Order: sequence, then C-alpha cells, then structure tokens
Amino acid sequence: MDNSLRGGTVVVTGGTRGVGAGIARAFADAGARVLACARRPPEIPCEGVEFAPLDLRDPPAVRAFFAGLPRLDVLVNNAGGTPYRRLADADAERHAKVVELNLITPLTASLAAYDHLRRSGGSIVMVGSVSGARPSPGSAAYGAAKAGLANLAASMAVEWAPRVRVNTLVVGMVDTGPPYAHYGGPDGIAAVSRTVPLGRLALPSDVGAAAVFLASGAAAYITGASLHVHGGGERPAFLAAAHRPDVPDAPTAGKES
Repeated sequence: MDNSLRGGTVVVTGGTRGVGAGIARAFADAGARVLACARRPPEIPCEGVEFAPLDLRDPPAVRAFFAGLPRLDVLVNNAGGTPYRRLADADAERHAKVVELNLITPLTASLAAYDHLRRSGGSIVMVGSVSGARPSPGSAAYGAAKAGLANLAASMAVEWAPRVRVNTLVVGMVDTGPPYAHYGGPDGIAAVSRTVPLGRLALPSDVGAAAVFLASGAAAYITGASLHVHGGGERPAFLAAAHRPDVPDAPTAGKES
C-alpha cells in the first residue's frame, strides 16, 4: 500500500459537499490530515476532515489562511460550479463571476499555497471538467473557465517543476445524490447513465480515488497531465443516429447478406 500521504496535510477547496466531500473523504481514508475549505460547514461531518471557513473569492483571506498553515503537502482545487444559463440570458458581468469562481480562485489558492508546496515537494490537483474540451451550451462560461484551468495547470507544472507537481482531473458526469435536479430526477439519471460507456455516472468516491492517486507517491513522475474520470466519455451521437448495431441500446438496421 502506498503510504506517502499518511500524516501529510491536504487542503480541499469546496470540500464540504458533493464531489469535494468525496475527495476530502478519500484523502482522510489515506491517512492525511484534511482541511475542507468552504463558505458553509458540511451538513454531514466526515471523520478525519476538518472544516475551515473560507471565501475563496476573497484573495486577502485566502492568503491569510494559507500563511497560517504550518505545512501543506497537497492542494486540491475543487471549488467551482455554475447554474444553467444561456449566454444571451445574462450580461457579461454575470458570466464573469462564473469564470472567477472556476478559474481565478484556483489560481489565487495555488499562488497562496506555492511556498508551502515548494518546501514540502508537494502537489496540486485541479478538478477540471469534460465541459472544458467540448461545447457546453447552457454553461459556456463554465466550459471556457475549465478549458483555461487545464491550460493553467499545464503551464504551472512547467514553471514550478521539479519541486511542485500539478495535474488535472477531467471529470465527467457525477451522481452526487438527490435531488438530481441537473439530470431531471432518477429517471433522468438512468437515461443519462446509458450514454456512458461504463453504464453509470461517476460517484464522488471515484473522483476522490483519482485525486489521491495523482497526489501520491505512485504518481511521482506524473506532472502536467490530465486524467480523465468520465467512464469512457460520451458515445458519438452520430452512431446512434446512423443505427449502428455496435452501439448498445441503439436501434439496428437490417443486416446485409
């Protein structure tokens, strides 16, 4: 078993619910001291995870928080998200807030954590999204921010090598539990799951396991990489439209003799 994280200090931004809570729990299970940063405390506390109140959109507060830590080994930049909003339904200032949360706050936290991570030879894990690599109607600002985050991580990995490793998790659709509003309820979850090659959405624990791997000694020679956690991605829509028999659940055309 890789014990490289045991006793280390890990900060998970947005680590009190959903994917962030799954990541925090995975690092706690690996034996690390975990600080989950968020504006609100968790509804269900997790053993081994400490709550640290912090608004990541307040740069002076972020710098003060990291300056107060005696040590830091891993930073997981997970905080982010967006409501469903088409571009023409809001002004640029509203979309800019989405970019700030998903791109600028990870940069702010990474810069504030840099000295600690350089001293410890630590690592940063960015939580990206498949939305950053494909069109994202209804969440265009989010997709643009996640595309920028992947590029930022790659540049960071080069600038901060060899003392600090920086990698990105490219996360697909995740089942974070009820009320399933984003997927249209339990029936929507089932329907969406059939579009994923592995047949289900990711669980927060799947993302947590991948984050622990990238931060551990097992990934000591991995930096500047993007690890896809998406169950195989999305089947191309044209295959189903063309009635390809090799696409599960797709209608089949008549077999040629």
